[in-house]
Amino acid sequence: MALFIIHCSLFTNAKRDKKRVYLIHSDELRYDRWRNNDAQVLTGHVHFEHDGAHLYCDSANFFEGSNSFEAWYHVRMVQGDTLSLTSDYGYYDGDNKFIEAKILDPQTTKRPNDQTTKKVVLRNRTTTLYTDQLYFDRLENKGYYDTGGRLVDNTTTLTSYLGEYHTDTKDAFFSDNVKMVDKKFELTTDSLYYNTATHQAHIVGPSDIISGRSHIYSEQGYYNTQTEEAELLERSTLDNGGRTITGDSLWHNGRTGISEAFVNVIFKDSVNSNMLFCDYGYYNDSTGYAMCTERAMAVDFSQRDSLFMHADTFKVFTYNIDTDSIYRVMHGYNRVRAYRVDVQAVCDSMVYNSQDSCLYLYNDPILWNVNQQLLGREIQVFMKDSVIDHAHVIDDALSVEELTEPELYNQVSSKEMFAFFTNGEIHEAQAVDNVLVAYYPEDNADSSYVGLVSMETTELRMFMEKKKLQRIWTPKSEGVVYPLTQIPPAKRYLEAFQWYDYVRPLSKQDIFVWRGKKKKEKEKE
Repeated sequence: MALFIIHCSLFTNAKRDKKRVYLIHSDELRYDRWRNNDAQVLTGHVHFEHDGAHLYCDSANFFEGSNSFEAWYHVRMVQGDTLSLTSDYGYYDGDNKFIEAKILDPQTTKRPNDQTTKKVVLRNRTTTLYTDQLYFDRLENKGYYDTGGRLVDNTTTLTSYLGEYHTDTKDAFFSDNVKMVDKKFELTTDSLYYNTATHQAHIVGPSDIISGRSHIYSEQGYYNTQTEEAELLERSTLDNGGRTITGDSLWHNGRTGISEAFVNVIFKDSVNSNMLFCDYGYYNDSTGYAMCTERAMAVDFSQRDSLFMHADTFKVFTYNIDTDSIYRVMHGYNRVRAYRVDVQAVCDSMVYNSQDSCLYLYNDPILWNVNQQLLGREIQVFMKDSVIDHAHVIDDALSVEELTEPELYNQVSSKEMFAFFTNGEIHEAQAVDNVLVAYYPEDNADSSYVGLVSMETTELRMFMEKKKLQRIWTPKSEGVVYPLTQIPPAKRYLEAFQWYDYVRPLSKQDIFVWRGKKKKEKEKE
């Protein structure tokens, strides 16, 4: 048996073989071929060098034949001035340039003076990786773990069960219970790619990003932790205090609060029970401004029957944001069409103000309720608990009621007109100033029409019941009653009469089909 104890420090000026592991220094070297499996036992300030990397420890077993060694306590690998690795224990394979580093179990391992690293730590410039066990491949400049780890990059902390980090490209991949935390956001997912140089995170699975009031859900996309910009794909959703945006793709800037959504976009306001649909949407969280266009549709679902509105473009403006007196104004313009079971409308532009619950219709507005048509220069529709309460027709007002007999219509024209609703149906209408009337009274016995009342007055009130005109009231009037068989053709219709049944939206799908007025009717008007 041969035993050698040497106090040594080895130096050489000869050109070194990059493949070989060299022992540079050890306070003490022991060699017992039979007791230590052909290992050189080193203790005290042990220092190895291999192809540009320096490795230090308190003690080691050096297997010169297999070009490898085991190291214990205060294990440290340094490569250049940017990369270092520390641990309790390390095994280094020089042929494969591979190191396994881990902490030792304090319950089963006697620690010298209890001074250990406590964690395996890999440092690469401003990035630090913490774990209990790390495998580092110097050939691929890659470190990875499979027992849980934590990566810290400036202000960003990333934890996961499985992880991989490339020190040259700064690319990292994490999976299984991944969590990324920064000062302004928190991201949780199952799989994530991250680059510590560009600060770009690539989401590749179901993920949640929480930032202030904003909550983003995505299964595919990119998020920059430095600029707080997110580019999200595959039906991602942004939720902001009950208001959500969903689209096939979504762009969001966390600093400015601006979001853009593309294709099959849905804006949903759960608080106010309304939605916007489009193929392009824009939203500013800080101002509450929203815009949608390209097959845009607004839906109010606060009641049992939803109201569907289409326009080329919708814009929503928010006032007194973040206060108790907040309200919103929605603008819809160019070729507006609206449908609900009890009411339909068309116009060129509209405005809805949530402060007074009023819907303003401009430029050729027409409003239908059951068999009743209202039109004028401007129509104001006032809501109460999201149901029509009353309407105000301003300038060149015309009310037309289609009767059961063909070509018969009750008609009223005036300067302005008011209509009052109960349960979504007109129960009373009032015409004011320059009132002209063409009215077909019914026989109470058999509900047949007995003739035509043609008159002029200054004011008229009409009372409806069960969708039919029951009676009228006027203070003073001049008129003529014509028997049904003796009505002059010129008296059947008022001069302003128009019946736009072909323009009327017939369903929620029909609001996307624009039908303008016929040319001869435009010329007449």
